Amino acid sequence: MLSLGFNFSTQHDSSAAIAREGIVEFAIAEERLSKKKHDGGFPILGLKAALSHTGAKMADVDQLILGWQTGGQMMRHDLADTLTRRTPFPLSGLPGNYLRRIVRNRVDLAERQLDRYFGTKHPKLRRIDHHYAHALSAYVPSGMDEATVVVLDGRGAWEASSIWHGKGNKLEHVETVNWPNSLGLFYATFTGYLGFEKYQDEWKIMGLAPYGKPGVDLSPFISFGDGGYKVRADLLLTQSNGREYAGVERYLGPARDPNAELNQQDMDLAWAIQDMCERAECEFVEQAIKRTGCRNLCIAGGVGLNSKANGLFLQKGILDQIFVQPAAGDDGIALGAALAPSFEAGIRDTRMMSPYLGPSFTRDQVRADLLKFKLPFEEVDDIAQATAQLLAEGALVGWFQGREEFGPRALGCRSIIADPRFTENRDRVNNAVKFREEWRPFAPSVLEEDCEALFENYHDSPYMILTFQAKPAARGKIDAAIHVDNSARVQTVRRNRNPLYYDMIAAFKKLTGAPAVLNTSFNLKGEVIVNTPFDAVRTFFTSGLDALVIENFIVRKQA
Repeated sequence: MLSLGFNFSTQHDSSAAIAREGIVEFAIAEERLSKKKHDGGFPILGLKAALSHTGAKMADVDQLILGWQTGGQMMRHDLADTLTRRTPFPLSGLPGNYLRRIVRNRVDLAERQLDRYFGTKHPKLRRIDHHYAHALSAYVPSGMDEATVVVLDGRGAWEASSIWHGKGNKLEHVETVNWPNSLGLFYATFTGYLGFEKYQDEWKIMGLAPYGKPGVDLSPFISFGDGGYKVRADLLLTQSNGREYAGVERYLGPARDPNAELNQQDMDLAWAIQDMCERAECEFVEQAIKRTGCRNLCIAGGVGLNSKANGLFLQKGILDQIFVQPAAGDDGIALGAALAPSFEAGIRDTRMMSPYLGPSFTRDQVRADLLKFKLPFEEVDDIAQATAQLLAEGALVGWFQGREEFGPRALGCRSIIADPRFTENRDRVNNAVKFREEWRPFAPSVLEEDCEALFENYHDSPYMILTFQAKPAARGKIDAAIHVDNSARVQTVRRNRNPLYYDMIAAFKKLTGAPAVLNTSFNLKGEVIVNTPFDAVRTFFTSGLDALVIENFIVRKQA
Protein backbone atom coordinates (compact mmCIF):
# COMPACT_ATOMS: atom_id res chain seq x y z
CA MET A 1 0.00 0.00 0.00
CA LEU A 2 1.46 3.32 -1.11
CA SER A 3 -0.13 6.32 0.60
CA LEU A 4 0.62 9.99 0.00
CA GLY A 5 -0.37 12.43 2.74
CA PHE A 6 -0.17 16.20 2.76
CA ASN A 7 -1.00 19.32 4.72
CA PHE A 8 -2.61 22.26 2.93
CA SER A 9 -4.91 24.87 4.40
CA THR A 10 -3.48 28.01 2.66
CA GLN A 11 -2.39 29.21 6.11
CA HIS A 12 1.06 27.88 7.02
CA ASP A 13 3.42 24.90 7.02
CA SER A 14 2.27 22.92 3.99
CA SER A 15 4.03 19.57 3.65
CA ALA A 16 4.01 16.15 2.03
CA ALA A 17 4.88 12.62 3.20
CA ILE A 18 4.76 9.21 1.56
CA ALA A 19 4.50 5.82 3.28
CA ARG A 20 4.69 2.28 1.98
CA GLU A 21 3.17 -0.54 4.07
CA GLY A 22 3.23 1.61 7.18
CA ILE A 23 6.81 2.85 6.84
CA VAL A 24 7.41 6.52 6.05
CA GLU A 25 9.89 6.78 3.19
CA PHE A 26 10.02 10.55 2.72
CA ALA A 27 8.63 13.72 4.30
CA ILE A 28 9.32 17.39 3.73
CA ALA A 29 7.88 20.83 4.46
CA GLU A 30 7.10 22.87 1.36
CA GLU A 31 9.18 25.77 2.70
CA ARG A 32 12.41 23.80 2.23
CA LEU A 33 11.78 23.64 -1.50
CA SER A 34 10.01 26.96 -2.14
CA LYS A 35 12.30 28.95 0.23
CA LYS A 36 9.23 30.76 1.59
CA LYS A 37 9.26 30.42 5.37
CA HIS A 38 6.20 28.61 6.76
CA ASP A 39 4.89 28.31 3.19
CA GLY A 40 1.14 27.61 3.28
CA GLY A 41 0.65 27.21 -0.45
CA PHE A 42 -0.34 24.02 -2.20
CA PRO A 43 2.63 21.65 -1.64
CA ILE A 44 3.22 20.75 -5.26
CA LEU A 45 7.00 20.75 -4.80
CA GLY A 46 6.72 18.51 -1.75
CA LEU A 47 4.33 16.09 -3.43
CA LYS A 48 6.58 15.82 -6.49
CA ALA A 49 9.66 15.35 -4.30
CA ALA A 50 7.95 12.55 -2.35
CA LEU A 51 6.94 10.75 -5.52
CA SER A 52 10.38 11.22 -7.04
CA HIS A 53 12.10 9.82 -3.97
CA THR A 54 10.10 6.60 -4.16
CA GLY A 55 10.29 6.39 -7.95
CA ALA A 56 6.49 6.44 -8.15
CA LYS A 57 4.00 8.39 -10.21
CA MET A 58 0.75 9.77 -8.89
CA ALA A 59 -1.08 6.99 -10.71
CA ASP A 60 0.81 4.46 -8.56
CA VAL A 61 -0.52 5.92 -5.30
CA ASP A 62 -3.21 3.84 -3.61
CA GLN A 63 -4.51 6.53 -1.27
CA LEU A 64 -4.16 10.31 -1.26
CA ILE A 65 -4.99 11.87 2.11
CA LEU A 66 -5.34 15.44 3.36
CA GLY A 67 -5.35 16.13 7.11
CA TRP A 68 -8.18 18.67 7.10
CA GLN A 69 -11.96 18.63 7.13
CA THR A 70 -13.84 20.19 4.22
CA GLY A 71 -13.98 23.95 3.76
CA GLY A 72 -17.76 23.92 4.14
CA GLN A 73 -17.56 22.24 7.54
CA MET A 74 -14.96 24.74 8.74
CA MET A 75 -16.87 27.76 7.48
CA ARG A 76 -20.07 26.64 9.21
CA HIS A 77 -18.19 26.31 12.49
CA ASP A 78 -16.63 29.78 12.10
CA LEU A 79 -20.02 31.33 11.43
CA ALA A 80 -21.55 29.53 14.41
CA ASP A 81 -18.76 30.86 16.65
CA THR A 82 -19.49 34.39 15.47
CA LEU A 83 -23.26 34.18 15.81
CA THR A 84 -23.03 32.69 19.32
CA ARG A 85 -20.44 35.33 20.33
CA ARG A 86 -17.76 32.75 21.12
CA THR A 87 -15.58 34.90 18.88
CA PRO A 88 -16.12 38.68 18.72
CA PHE A 89 -17.70 40.37 15.73
CA PRO A 90 -16.12 43.78 15.04
CA LEU A 91 -18.52 46.68 15.19
CA SER A 92 -16.29 49.48 13.93
CA GLY A 93 -16.73 49.34 10.18
CA LEU A 94 -15.12 45.98 9.59
CA PRO A 95 -17.98 43.45 9.21
CA GLY A 96 -17.32 43.06 5.48
CA ASN A 97 -13.65 42.38 6.07
CA TYR A 98 -14.53 39.98 8.85
CA LEU A 99 -16.87 37.95 6.66
CA ARG A 100 -14.19 37.81 3.98
CA ARG A 101 -11.74 36.54 6.60
CA ILE A 102 -14.18 33.77 7.55
CA VAL A 103 -14.47 32.66 3.94
CA ARG A 104 -10.75 33.02 3.23
CA ASN A 105 -8.84 29.74 3.59
CA ARG A 106 -12.13 27.84 3.92
CA VAL A 107 -12.75 27.03 0.26
CA ASP A 108 -11.90 23.54 -0.97
CA LEU A 109 -8.88 24.44 -3.05
CA ALA A 110 -7.03 21.15 -2.63
CA GLU A 111 -9.12 19.23 -5.16
CA ARG A 112 -8.75 22.00 -7.73
CA GLN A 113 -5.00 22.15 -7.27
CA LEU A 114 -4.66 18.38 -7.59
CA ASP A 115 -6.60 18.48 -10.86
CA ARG A 116 -4.48 21.40 -12.05
CA TYR A 117 -1.16 19.65 -11.50
CA PHE A 118 -2.05 15.99 -12.00
CA GLY A 119 -5.16 16.06 -14.18
CA THR A 120 -7.27 12.98 -13.57
CA LYS A 121 -4.23 10.82 -12.80
CA HIS A 122 -4.63 10.87 -9.06
CA PRO A 123 -6.71 8.86 -6.59
CA LYS A 124 -9.82 10.45 -5.19
CA LEU A 125 -8.81 12.72 -2.32
CA ARG A 126 -9.66 11.44 1.14
CA ARG A 127 -9.92 13.90 4.03
CA ILE A 128 -9.36 13.01 7.66
CA ASP A 129 -9.93 15.22 10.69
CA HIS A 130 -7.06 17.56 11.48
CA HIS A 131 -6.52 16.44 15.08
CA TYR A 132 -6.87 12.78 14.11
CA ALA A 133 -3.95 13.33 11.72
CA HIS A 134 -1.98 15.04 14.51
CA ALA A 135 -2.72 12.18 16.92
CA LEU A 136 -1.69 9.55 14.36
CA SER A 137 1.53 11.43 13.66
CA ALA A 138 2.46 11.20 17.35
CA TYR A 139 1.26 7.73 18.34
CA VAL A 140 1.99 5.58 15.29
CA PRO A 141 5.75 6.37 15.03
CA SER A 142 6.33 6.59 18.81
CA GLY A 143 7.37 2.98 19.29
CA MET A 144 4.97 2.73 22.26
CA ASP A 145 2.52 -0.15 22.63
CA GLU A 146 0.11 2.04 24.62
CA ALA A 147 -0.01 5.79 25.13
CA THR A 148 -2.04 8.78 26.17
CA VAL A 149 -2.01 11.06 23.12
CA VAL A 150 -2.47 14.80 23.60
CA VAL A 151 -2.80 17.27 20.73
CA LEU A 152 -2.20 20.91 21.71
CA ASP A 153 -2.84 23.21 18.79
CA GLY A 154 -3.48 26.83 17.90
CA ARG A 155 -6.50 25.63 16.00
CA GLY A 156 -7.36 22.91 13.58
CA ALA A 157 -10.60 23.03 11.65
CA TRP A 158 -12.40 23.76 14.90
CA GLU A 159 -10.28 21.81 17.38
CA ALA A 160 -7.87 23.43 19.83
CA SER A 161 -6.82 20.54 22.12
CA SER A 162 -7.73 16.88 22.16
CA ILE A 163 -7.09 13.65 24.07
CA TRP A 164 -6.71 10.22 22.51
CA HIS A 165 -5.86 6.73 23.77
CA GLY A 166 -3.58 4.58 21.65
CA LYS A 167 -3.28 0.88 22.29
CA GLY A 168 -1.74 -1.53 19.82
CA ASN A 169 -3.34 -0.83 16.46
CA LYS A 170 -6.20 1.26 17.80
CA LEU A 171 -6.49 4.98 18.45
CA GLU A 172 -9.61 6.04 20.33
CA HIS A 173 -10.86 9.59 20.70
CA VAL A 174 -11.46 10.67 24.30
CA GLU A 175 -12.18 14.41 24.26
CA THR A 176 -11.88 17.55 22.12
CA VAL A 177 -11.67 21.14 23.33
CA ASN A 178 -12.90 23.38 20.54
CA TRP A 179 -11.58 26.68 19.24
CA PRO A 180 -11.47 29.43 20.44
CA ASN A 181 -10.62 27.90 23.83
CA SER A 182 -7.04 27.53 22.68
CA LEU A 183 -3.66 27.56 24.44
CA GLY A 184 -2.09 28.26 21.07
CA LEU A 185 -4.30 31.33 20.66
CA PHE A 186 -3.27 32.53 24.13
CA TYR A 187 0.46 32.11 23.45
CA ALA A 188 0.33 33.49 19.90
CA THR A 189 -1.69 36.57 20.86
CA PHE A 190 0.84 37.58 23.47
CA THR A 191 3.68 36.80 21.06
CA GLY A 192 2.15 39.39 18.74
CA TYR A 193 1.41 41.80 21.59
CA LEU A 194 5.11 41.76 22.48
CA GLY A 195 5.99 42.83 18.94
CA PHE A 196 6.96 39.45 17.51
CA GLU A 197 5.38 37.45 14.68
CA LYS A 198 2.37 35.38 15.75
CA TYR A 199 2.51 31.64 15.00
CA GLN A 200 6.21 31.99 14.10
CA ASP A 201 8.15 33.65 16.92
CA GLU A 202 6.80 31.78 19.92
CA TRP A 203 10.37 30.46 20.39
CA LYS A 204 11.35 34.02 21.30
CA ILE A 205 8.92 34.11 24.22
CA MET A 206 10.41 30.85 25.53
CA GLY A 207 13.92 32.28 25.21
CA LEU A 208 13.01 35.61 26.78
CA ALA A 209 10.96 34.23 29.69
CA PRO A 210 13.90 33.23 31.94
CA TYR A 211 15.06 36.85 32.02
CA GLY A 212 11.75 37.88 33.62
CA LYS A 213 10.33 37.53 37.09
CA PRO A 214 6.84 37.04 38.57
CA GLY A 215 4.56 40.03 38.81
CA VAL A 216 2.41 40.31 35.68
CA ASP A 217 -1.16 39.10 36.23
CA LEU A 218 -2.57 37.22 33.24
CA SER A 219 -5.53 35.73 35.11
CA PRO A 220 -8.02 37.88 33.13
CA PHE A 221 -6.96 35.96 30.00
CA ILE A 222 -6.59 32.35 31.12
CA SER A 223 -7.60 30.16 34.05
CA PHE A 224 -7.18 26.48 34.82
CA GLY A 225 -8.15 23.83 37.33
CA ASP A 226 -10.07 20.57 37.70
CA GLY A 227 -8.19 19.08 34.76
CA GLY A 228 -8.99 21.81 32.26
CA TYR A 229 -8.29 25.35 31.20
CA LYS A 230 -10.32 28.32 29.98
CA VAL A 231 -8.98 30.95 27.60
CA ARG A 232 -10.79 34.31 27.36
CA ALA A 233 -10.96 34.40 23.56
CA ASP A 234 -13.30 37.40 23.67
CA LEU A 235 -10.41 39.46 25.06
CA LEU A 236 -7.66 37.90 22.97
CA LEU A 237 -9.52 38.36 19.69
CA THR A 238 -11.07 41.77 20.34
CA GLN A 239 -10.02 44.51 17.91
CA SER A 240 -10.98 48.17 18.00
CA ASN A 241 -10.22 51.14 15.76
CA GLY A 242 -7.62 49.15 13.89
CA ARG A 243 -5.82 48.03 17.05
CA GLU A 244 -5.30 44.27 16.88
CA TYR A 245 -4.75 43.74 20.60
CA ALA A 246 -7.42 46.06 21.99
CA GLY A 247 -8.71 43.45 24.44
CA VAL A 248 -5.24 42.86 25.88
CA GLU A 249 -4.44 46.58 25.93
CA ARG A 250 -7.49 47.15 28.12
CA TYR A 251 -5.59 45.42 30.94
CA LEU A 252 -1.90 45.76 30.06
CA GLY A 253 -1.60 49.00 28.11
CA PRO A 254 -0.37 49.55 24.52
CA ALA A 255 1.23 46.69 22.62
CA ARG A 256 5.00 46.85 22.29
CA ASP A 257 6.43 48.57 19.21
CA PRO A 258 8.42 45.86 17.37
CA ASN A 259 11.27 48.35 16.88
CA ALA A 260 11.52 49.33 20.55
CA GLU A 261 14.17 47.97 22.88
CA LEU A 262 13.00 45.20 25.15
CA ASN A 263 12.71 46.24 28.79
CA GLN A 264 12.25 44.42 32.08
CA GLN A 265 8.47 44.75 31.86
CA ASP A 266 8.52 42.90 28.53
CA MET A 267 10.66 40.16 30.06
CA ASP A 268 8.33 39.88 33.05
CA LEU A 269 5.39 39.49 30.68
CA ALA A 270 7.24 36.75 28.77
CA TRP A 271 7.82 34.97 32.09
CA ALA A 272 4.10 35.14 32.89
CA ILE A 273 3.08 33.89 29.42
CA GLN A 274 5.34 30.86 29.70
CA ASP A 275 4.37 30.19 33.31
CA MET A 276 0.62 30.27 32.63
CA CYS A 277 0.97 28.08 29.56
CA GLU A 278 3.06 25.52 31.46
CA ARG A 279 0.55 25.37 34.32
CA ALA A 280 -2.42 24.99 31.96
CA GLU A 281 -0.62 22.30 29.96
CA CYS A 282 0.29 20.36 33.09
CA GLU A 283 -3.33 20.46 34.24
CA PHE A 284 -4.56 19.21 30.87
CA VAL A 285 -1.92 16.48 30.53
CA GLU A 286 -2.52 15.19 34.07
CA GLN A 287 -6.24 14.98 33.33
CA ALA A 288 -5.58 13.19 30.04
CA ILE A 289 -3.45 10.58 31.80
CA LYS A 290 -6.16 10.06 34.42
CA ARG A 291 -8.76 9.60 31.67
CA THR A 292 -6.78 6.93 29.79
CA GLY A 293 -4.98 5.31 32.74
CA CYS A 294 -1.71 5.27 30.79
CA ARG A 295 1.42 7.16 31.92
CA ASN A 296 3.11 7.00 28.51
CA LEU A 297 2.55 10.30 26.71
CA CYS A 298 2.67 11.25 23.02
CA ILE A 299 2.35 14.91 22.04
CA ALA A 300 1.63 16.66 18.74
CA GLY A 301 0.35 20.08 17.72
CA GLY A 302 2.18 23.38 17.56
CA VAL A 303 1.97 24.00 21.32
CA GLY A 304 3.70 20.64 21.75
CA LEU A 305 6.90 22.29 20.51
CA ASN A 306 7.17 24.12 23.85
CA SER A 307 10.25 22.25 25.03
CA LYS A 308 10.29 23.88 28.47
CA ALA A 309 6.77 22.63 29.23
CA ASN A 310 7.63 19.16 27.89
CA GLY A 311 10.59 18.94 30.27
CA LEU A 312 8.38 20.07 33.14
CA PHE A 313 6.07 17.05 32.69
CA LEU A 314 9.04 14.80 33.46
CA GLN A 315 10.29 17.00 36.27
CA LYS A 316 6.88 16.86 37.98
CA GLY A 317 6.77 13.06 37.62
CA ILE A 318 3.30 13.00 36.09
CA LEU A 319 4.31 10.48 33.40
CA ASP A 320 6.76 7.64 32.74
CA GLN A 321 7.63 8.00 29.05
CA ILE A 322 7.25 10.87 26.59
CA PHE A 323 7.41 11.07 22.80
CA VAL A 324 7.02 14.45 21.13
CA GLN A 325 6.68 14.21 17.38
CA PRO A 326 9.65 16.11 15.84
CA ALA A 327 7.39 17.86 13.31
CA ALA A 328 4.71 18.49 15.94
CA GLY A 329 3.33 21.56 14.13
CA ASP A 330 1.12 21.49 11.08
CA ASP A 331 3.90 20.17 8.84
CA GLY A 332 3.52 16.90 10.76
CA ILE A 333 -0.07 16.58 9.52
CA ALA A 334 1.33 15.08 6.32
CA LEU A 335 2.94 12.33 8.37
CA GLY A 336 -0.29 11.38 10.14
CA ALA A 337 -2.22 11.50 6.88
CA ALA A 338 0.28 9.23 5.10
CA LEU A 339 0.19 6.70 7.96
CA ALA A 340 -3.61 6.61 8.34
CA PRO A 341 -4.45 3.95 5.68
CA SER A 342 -1.88 1.39 6.83
CA PHE A 343 -2.63 1.95 10.53
CA GLU A 344 -6.35 1.49 9.92
CA ALA A 345 -5.55 -1.71 8.03
CA GLY A 346 -3.67 -3.07 11.05
CA ILE A 347 -0.15 -2.34 9.76
CA ARG A 348 2.17 -0.46 12.11
CA ASP A 349 5.95 -0.19 12.30
CA THR A 350 6.60 -0.48 16.05
CA ARG A 351 10.03 1.16 15.93
CA MET A 352 10.45 4.81 16.91
CA MET A 353 10.59 6.97 13.80
CA SER A 354 13.79 8.47 12.46
CA PRO A 355 13.52 12.23 11.78
CA TYR A 356 15.85 11.95 8.79
CA LEU A 357 13.20 11.73 6.10
CA GLY A 358 14.20 14.43 3.60
CA PRO A 359 16.44 14.51 0.53
CA SER A 360 20.14 13.64 0.43
CA PHE A 361 22.92 14.15 -2.10
CA THR A 362 25.68 11.79 -3.21
CA ARG A 363 29.37 12.59 -2.96
CA ASP A 364 29.53 12.85 -6.75
CA GLN A 365 26.65 15.35 -6.81
CA VAL A 366 28.33 17.51 -4.16
CA ARG A 367 31.71 17.36 -5.92
CA ALA A 368 30.10 18.41 -9.20
CA ASP A 369 28.45 21.41 -7.51
CA LEU A 370 31.67 22.52 -5.86
CA LEU A 371 33.51 22.29 -9.16
CA LYS A 372 30.72 24.20 -10.90
CA PHE A 373 31.00 26.99 -8.35
CA LYS A 374 34.82 26.96 -8.84
CA LEU A 375 35.38 26.60 -5.11
CA PRO A 376 38.61 25.30 -3.60
CA PHE A 377 37.84 22.29 -1.42
CA GLU A 378 39.50 19.42 0.38
CA GLU A 379 38.23 15.83 0.18
CA VAL A 380 38.72 13.94 3.44
CA ASP A 381 38.31 10.27 4.23
CA ASP A 382 37.73 10.67 8.00
CA ILE A 383 35.38 13.65 7.92
CA ALA A 384 34.29 13.11 11.55
CA GLN A 385 37.83 13.47 12.87
CA ALA A 386 38.61 16.41 10.59
CA THR A 387 35.49 18.27 11.71
CA ALA A 388 36.22 17.61 15.37
CA GLN A 389 39.66 19.13 14.85
CA LEU A 390 38.15 22.23 13.22
CA LEU A 391 35.78 22.69 16.18
CA ALA A 392 38.59 22.20 18.71
CA GLU A 393 40.54 24.94 16.91
CA GLY A 394 37.60 27.32 17.37
CA ALA A 395 35.97 27.17 13.92
CA LEU A 396 32.26 27.81 13.35
CA VAL A 397 31.20 25.04 11.00
CA GLY A 398 28.29 24.51 8.63
CA TRP A 399 27.54 20.76 8.75
CA PHE A 400 25.61 19.30 5.79
CA GLN A 401 25.32 15.50 5.83
CA GLY A 402 22.95 12.75 4.72
CA ARG A 403 19.18 13.06 4.70
CA GLU A 404 17.54 16.28 5.80
CA GLU A 405 15.54 16.37 9.03
CA PHE A 406 11.74 16.60 9.01
CA GLY A 407 10.56 19.25 11.45
CA PRO A 408 11.83 22.63 12.63
CA ARG A 409 14.92 21.34 14.46
CA ALA A 410 18.32 20.71 12.91
CA LEU A 411 19.41 17.35 14.35
CA GLY A 412 22.88 16.88 12.98
CA CYS A 413 22.31 16.84 9.23
CA ARG A 414 21.64 20.52 8.41
CA SER A 415 23.33 22.13 11.42
CA ILE A 416 25.67 24.93 12.38
CA ILE A 417 28.01 23.56 15.05
CA ALA A 418 30.62 25.02 17.40
CA ASP A 419 32.64 24.25 20.52
CA PRO A 420 30.11 24.39 23.41
CA ARG A 421 32.63 25.00 26.21
CA PHE A 422 32.94 28.74 25.82
CA THR A 423 30.05 31.17 26.21
CA GLU A 424 31.63 33.53 23.69
CA ASN A 425 30.88 30.96 20.98
CA ARG A 426 27.18 31.52 21.59
CA ASP A 427 27.71 35.22 20.87
CA ARG A 428 29.93 34.45 17.87
CA VAL A 429 27.23 32.29 16.29
CA ASN A 430 24.58 34.90 17.04
CA ASN A 431 26.55 37.85 15.70
CA ALA A 432 28.36 36.26 12.76
CA VAL A 433 25.89 33.67 11.51
CA LYS A 434 22.36 33.77 12.90
CA PHE A 435 22.04 37.57 13.21
CA ARG A 436 19.41 37.10 15.90
CA GLU A 437 18.68 38.33 19.42
CA GLU A 438 21.53 37.72 21.87
CA TRP A 439 19.18 36.38 24.54
CA ARG A 440 17.97 33.43 22.50
CA PRO A 441 19.55 30.11 23.59
CA PHE A 442 21.25 27.42 21.55
CA ALA A 443 21.05 23.68 22.10
CA PRO A 444 23.66 21.02 22.86
CA SER A 445 23.91 17.78 20.91
CA VAL A 446 25.19 15.35 23.58
CA LEU A 447 26.46 11.77 23.44
CA GLU A 448 23.84 9.57 25.07
CA GLU A 449 26.21 7.95 27.52
CA ASP A 450 27.08 11.36 29.03
CA CYS A 451 23.56 12.80 29.39
CA GLU A 452 22.67 11.39 32.82
CA ALA A 453 25.82 12.91 34.33
CA LEU A 454 25.05 16.34 32.88
CA PHE A 455 21.26 16.82 33.30
CA GLU A 456 18.62 16.51 36.02
CA ASN A 457 15.61 14.22 35.38
CA TYR A 458 17.16 13.19 32.08
CA HIS A 459 15.02 11.35 29.53
CA ASP A 460 15.98 10.29 26.01
CA SER A 461 15.56 13.39 23.80
CA PRO A 462 16.47 12.57 20.20
CA TYR A 463 14.49 15.46 18.67
CA MET A 464 15.81 18.37 20.79
CA ILE A 465 12.33 18.98 22.14
CA LEU A 466 12.81 18.46 25.90
CA THR A 467 14.47 20.89 28.31
CA PHE A 468 16.43 19.82 31.40
CA GLN A 469 18.26 21.58 34.20
CA ALA A 470 22.04 21.31 33.93
CA LYS A 471 23.95 19.61 36.74
CA PRO A 472 27.18 21.16 38.08
CA ALA A 473 29.12 18.61 36.00
CA ALA A 474 27.88 20.32 32.82
CA ARG A 475 29.79 23.49 33.64
CA GLY A 476 32.98 23.82 31.64
CA LYS A 477 31.66 21.33 29.08
CA ILE A 478 28.57 22.95 27.53
CA ASP A 479 28.51 26.48 28.95
CA ALA A 480 27.52 28.04 25.62
CA ALA A 481 24.40 25.84 25.50
CA ILE A 482 23.16 26.52 29.04
CA HIS A 483 20.51 29.23 29.23
CA VAL A 484 20.31 31.95 31.86
CA ASP A 485 17.93 29.79 33.96
CA ASN A 486 20.42 26.88 33.92
CA SER A 487 18.32 24.94 31.40
CA ALA A 488 19.38 23.21 28.20
CA ARG A 489 17.28 21.96 25.28
CA VAL A 490 19.11 18.69 24.72
CA GLN A 491 19.49 16.48 21.68
CA THR A 492 20.47 12.95 22.65
CA VAL A 493 22.89 11.52 20.08
CA ARG A 494 23.06 7.74 19.65
CA ARG A 495 25.32 6.05 17.17
CA ASN A 496 22.52 3.91 15.69
CA ARG A 497 20.47 7.04 14.95
CA ASN A 498 23.12 9.18 13.28
CA PRO A 499 26.47 7.35 13.08
CA LEU A 500 28.53 10.12 11.49
CA TYR A 501 27.27 12.83 13.85
CA TYR A 502 27.95 10.55 16.81
CA ASP A 503 31.47 9.76 15.61
CA MET A 504 32.24 13.44 15.08
CA ILE A 505 31.12 14.35 18.62
CA ALA A 506 32.99 11.36 20.07
CA ALA A 507 36.15 12.52 18.28
CA PHE A 508 35.59 16.04 19.63
CA LYS A 509 35.25 14.59 23.14
CA LYS A 510 38.62 12.84 22.80
CA LEU A 511 40.23 16.13 21.78
CA THR A 512 38.59 18.39 24.36
CA GLY A 513 36.81 16.36 27.05
CA ALA A 514 33.45 17.89 26.05
CA PRO A 515 30.92 15.18 25.01
CA ALA A 516 28.79 17.60 22.99
CA VAL A 517 28.69 20.29 20.33
CA LEU A 518 26.73 23.52 20.18
CA ASN A 519 24.02 22.98 17.54
CA THR A 520 21.66 25.35 15.75
CA SER A 521 19.88 25.17 12.41
CA PHE A 522 21.86 25.86 9.24
CA ASN A 523 20.18 29.05 8.07
CA LEU A 524 20.37 32.80 8.35
CA LYS A 525 17.80 34.88 10.21
CA GLY A 526 14.48 34.93 8.36
CA GLU A 527 15.47 32.12 5.97
CA VAL A 528 14.56 28.44 5.89
CA ILE A 529 17.02 25.70 6.78
CA VAL A 530 19.31 24.82 3.86
CA ASN A 531 18.10 21.99 1.68
CA THR A 532 20.61 21.61 -1.19
CA PRO A 533 24.39 21.95 -1.60
CA PHE A 534 23.75 25.26 -3.39
CA ASP A 535 21.77 26.51 -0.36
CA ALA A 536 24.63 25.47 1.93
CA VAL A 537 27.31 27.19 -0.17
CA ARG A 538 25.28 30.42 -0.46
CA THR A 539 24.59 30.54 3.28
CA PHE A 540 28.25 29.76 4.03
CA PHE A 541 29.54 32.69 1.98
CA THR A 542 26.94 35.15 3.27
CA SER A 543 27.66 34.44 6.93
CA GLY A 544 30.55 34.39 9.37
CA LEU A 545 31.05 30.63 9.21
CA ASP A 546 34.69 29.55 9.03
CA ALA A 547 34.23 26.21 7.28
CA LEU A 548 31.61 24.23 5.39
CA VAL A 549 31.68 20.46 5.87
CA ILE A 550 29.47 18.96 3.17
CA GLU A 551 29.53 15.19 2.89
CA ASN A 552 33.28 14.37 2.69
CA PHE A 553 34.35 17.81 1.50
CA ILE A 554 35.65 20.78 3.47
CA VAL A 555 35.35 24.29 2.05
CA ARG A 556 37.18 27.09 3.85
CA LYS A 557 37.13 30.82 3.37
CA GLN A 558 40.28 32.24 1.91
CA ALA A 559 42.35 34.61 4.04
